[in-house]
This record gives sequence, structure tokens and C-alpha cells, in this order.
Amino acid sequence: MKKIIIIGAGAMGSAFAVPCLENKNDVTLIGTHLEDDLINNIKSNNNLHPALNVELSSQLKVEKFEKLKLILDEGVDIIVAGVSSIGVEWFVHQIANNYKKNLPIILLTKGLAIEENELMTLSDKIKKLLREKGHTEINVSAIKGPCLAAGLANKMRTGTVIANPDIKETELLKKIISTDYYSTEISDDLTGVELAGAIKNIYSMLIGASEGLSNSKASKEIQSKYYLNTSASLIHRSISEMVEFVSHYGGKADTVYGLAGLGDLYVSAIGGRNSLMGKYLGEGYLYNEAKERFMKNVTVEGAQLALEIGPKILQELNSKHFPLMFSMIKTICENKKLEIKW
Repeated sequence: MKKIIIIGAGAMGSAFAVPCLENKNDVTLIGTHLEDDLINNIKSNNNLHPALNVELSSQLKVEKFEKLKLILDEGVDIIVAGVSSIGVEWFVHQIANNYKKNLPIILLTKGLAIEENELMTLSDKIKKLLREKGHTEINVSAIKGPCLAAGLANKMRTGTVIANPDIKETELLKKIISTDYYSTEISDDLTGVELAGAIKNIYSMLIGASEGLSNSKASKEIQSKYYLNTSASLIHRSISEMVEFVSHYGGKADTVYGLAGLGDLYVSAIGGRNSLMGKYLGEGYLYNEAKERFMKNVTVEGAQLALEIGPKILQELNSKHFPLMFSMIKTICENKKLEIKW
């Protein structure tokens, strides 16, 4: 039995508690400083999570942020980052004083960062921030793949990949969290897994735009019936660009064809927030208008990522190699109509 603390009580962090508990671990789900109301809601409703609409196990300990320091002081075996990408710096600040040599950190968060004008994975950002706090031996793994939180919380058969440069570490974590419905592959390509898991959100918006991009002269009824040819073409081109992107930044091309790339792209493209935003963009809405009118209080990870890394990508990469990515980044960052140069 391992003592696991999951920081961030959103849908994915809470869903990840399910297989962790299944393996008879001691699991605590603790909200961020912004999630006190959510924690109160969960605790007052027999651990029913409002976003998942699932009653979590009574064995799961659910606590407010005010208890975090005490829990860390008592010692834990694994720390799980279930915060948003913009919360990573806050996450490191909370754990830094209690971080021990090579204490496993599991990163559920998908995203990339720009630090000192360099594109950086979130695991590298965590390591950088912890080094600045005086830590030298740091152990970060990432779990990525086609895993919708509600599906995992309902114990639907799910496959993900655990990545760490030390393959022995992934093997240990695999034993701790895998179940008959939550299967985990292992990889030493931490960089590639994180890159693929992040940028697929941009490409899932593109694939979500397939209907509107299929034939601008056709009626919406015809587009909705026959857009799959366009969708398939965009999937093929998206994967090709993802391979080049991941390879350019130091990951392995093969990783893109696995769960963190192709698998995650599929589940994001057939439904979800990124795909929905893509649908509006494909219909001709500008990003700012679509966000305000239809998704005002909804986090669109692909759009957030485009805003974070877009200026750097436009400056650093060759548009001829990444026509789809450049089109979507300009659509989001410059608030332009989505256009594809077929």
C-alpha cells in the first residue's frame, strides 16, 4: 500500500483516484485553494463528484487546501499533479518544502510552457522550479493517453502510457495503479509523450472543424452527412505534423503513433471541448466570438496552448512543414477566420 496524495480535485484528478484506490492504496484527494466550494460539495453529498456525476469510494479521503501542509508534513509516497497547466507553478510552490529525494511525482496535466523564450514540457518546468528551490534529485513521470475522466470514473476500459526516462520507475508505478479496466503501457520517452499529449489538443480543434471545412458551398445538412472524407484527410495530415513536431523538439516519432498521440487525438477529436471549439471555428466564427458566445466559462485546452506557445512556434518553425498548426495558431492568437490551404 502506498500513500498517494492527488492535488487538484477536478475531473481528471478525481477520476484517477478510482484505480489508485482499487489497488488498495491510501489515497487523499485535496482541492486547490480555489476549490473549497467543490470540496464542500463533494463531502456533503457522499463523495458525489458534480463534474463526473459519480459517487467516489467512501475510502477516498477528500480534503480542503488548508490540510495540504499537514498531509505533506506527515509524509507521502507519491504526489499527483491534477492541476491545470497554469497551476503548475503554484503546485511546485506547495510541495517544494516537503519534497524528498526522488519522491515520485505523477503529472496528469497536459500542456507546454515557454520559459526564457524556450519551449519546455511541464515535467521539465517542474524540475526547473524545484531545482530553483534547492532540490537536485527529482523524479517526475507523466501519464498521458485517451482517457476521458468520466469514463475512467465509471471504470470503462481505458489505456494510458506512463513515461519516465528511468523505465524501472514506470514499471513500479504500473504495478501501483493498474487495474483490469485501467491498463498502462510504459515508455522512457517522457519528452515525446508530453509533447504529443499536449499538441493533439490543437489538432483536435482542426479535426472538429471538419464539417465547416468540408465544402463551404454545401448546405449544413449536406456537410453534416458527408464531412468524414474531410475529417480523415485532416487526421492524416495532423498525425504527420505531430510526428515532425515531436521529433523536432527531441521526442521519438514512434510515440506519436501510440496512446499519447494517435490514441489521445482520436478521443479528443470525436467529442470534447477542443473539438467543439473547432466546430464553431469551422462554421466561420472568430475565436473570441465563439469563446464569448458559446464557451465563455469552459476551458479549451487547445486554445490555451495555442496562446501559450503560438508566438514562439510562429517564430521558430517553418510554416511549410506545419501548415495546419500555423493555421490554427493564427486563428486563435490573431483572432482570424480559420482557413486551410489544401
